Amino acid sequence: MQEHEKRQKVEFRKRMEKEVSDFIQDSTQTKKKFDTMGKIERSILHDVVEVAGLTSFSFGEDEESRYVMIFKKEFAPSDEELDAYRKGEAWDPVKAEEKKRLKELAQREAEADALRAPTKVNPATDYKDKYSHLIGKVAAKDAAHTLQANKSYGCGKGNQYCHILN
Repeated sequence: MQEHEKRQKVEFRKRMEKEVSDFIQDSTQTKKKFDTMGKIERSILHDVVEVAGLTSFSFGEDEESRYVMIFKKEFAPSDEELDAYRKGEAWDPVKAEEKKRLKELAQREAEADALRAPTKVNPATDYKDKYSHLIGKVAAKDAAHTLQANKSYGCGKGNQYCHILN
């Protein structure tokens, strides 16, 4: 049984080496998507691709639906392209360029908003007018002017922390 599995793995590796070699020779292809395969087959394929000097990534939601995609070094995928494949979406360079342009535009608008002077808030009413029936019109101003530091809490003339109040 083990001998049979070993032989299958060797045959699979040879078949993958041939497919990768054909992919390298074909100048019209920049990437190749393989069918879904098991974990061992994917690791064999990743090893073959690495030896060949290419880039490979596995995509898919669960173990049964994972597949390998290989790229030539000079056509390595962008981060946005990889994100699209990870989400299970098809990669469309035109849509990606539009998305990137909109993102840059939003970022520029955010920077422009940050540079603008903050708007000064003017309340509709003054709080003193609103609460004048509670504090009076003159009493609050008089109380603020006659504020004295409490000496029983250490705010005497010699205390360095209370010099502001005295």
